Amino acid sequence: MKRFFASFLFVLFVLATFAGAFAQAPPVRFPRPSQKATVMQTIGVSDVTIIYSRPAVKGRKIWGEPWAGEGEATLDDQNKRPKDAPIVPFNRVWRAGANEATQFIITDDVSINGQPLKAGTYSLHMVPGHDEWTIVFNNDAGQWGSFTYDAKKDALRVKAKPEMVADSQETLEYTFDPVTDNTAQVNIRWEKVRVPFTVSIKDVNALAFEKARAAVAAAKPDDFQTPLQAARFAIQNKNADEGMKWLEQSIKAKPTFGNLSAKANLLWANGRKEEALAVAGQAIERGKADKVDTAGFEKRVADMKAGKL
Repeated sequence: MKRFFASFLFVLFVLATFAGAFAQAPPVRFPRPSQKATVMQTIGVSDVTIIYSRPAVKGRKIWGEPWAGEGEATLDDQNKRPKDAPIVPFNRVWRAGANEATQFIITDDVSINGQPLKAGTYSLHMVPGHDEWTIVFNNDAGQWGSFTYDAKKDALRVKAKPEMVADSQETLEYTFDPVTDNTAQVNIRWEKVRVPFTVSIKDVNALAFEKARAAVAAAKPDDFQTPLQAARFAIQNKNADEGMKWLEQSIKAKPTFGNLSAKANLLWANGRKEEALAVAGQAIERGKADKVDTAGFEKRVADMKAGKL
């Protein structure tokens, strides 16, 4: 009986071990007909990311009139689609890709075609039309397709104009083009249709300063690099007061050739020449102690003293 009980316990242990292993095993990945893709664009200091799946044309009819129903009923289901019906019917909610609903992720508040959209993760849907499309940003970011789409959860809807192009795009694709300092045009291309919409940041520098202030405020007492980087940005953008304040914070954390020489240059630019030369001397001394190449800065200081600057 004892031997049987011990064997029984051993079997239970083995079964429990295997059950735990299988429970913790990651799901097996299999190839999908519509492959997953991610595209990202930085606008200033903000990232815009689109995660989507890429269906192919495969000789099918992509755009066309709806085959049943009225309004914006979701008909994004290949199992219910009649033979030879269009893959994406007009005036119906479409997942703007395949498989899971396309995700649209923004790290900061932006404008879409001039309309505000808060930072966050959204599911991206589209309602195609003959002459006008509706681009939908929905707060339910984890849905499959558009089957459970709820318009009450929309964060934003904007209009866009479809464009017919000569060459056919076999596999659906999102691109960012053109891109400027504060805008990026998103283009969805599939078959012979391109639909663009524009993501824009109202004031890139203002947002950068906002992030810099937050980073400097959160910097640890011994962090000299964060305030130094912020100071350089401020000086470059003609904000001398904030630049000097951040340089002082950097120097307090740790005097280096970099922050001392930057302070000397800023003092000189603001007409405080005696102070500038005094700090310049400290910068050179610090640089030599740290075995930094100070030759270029020493020449600049010599030009300062000679009245050449």
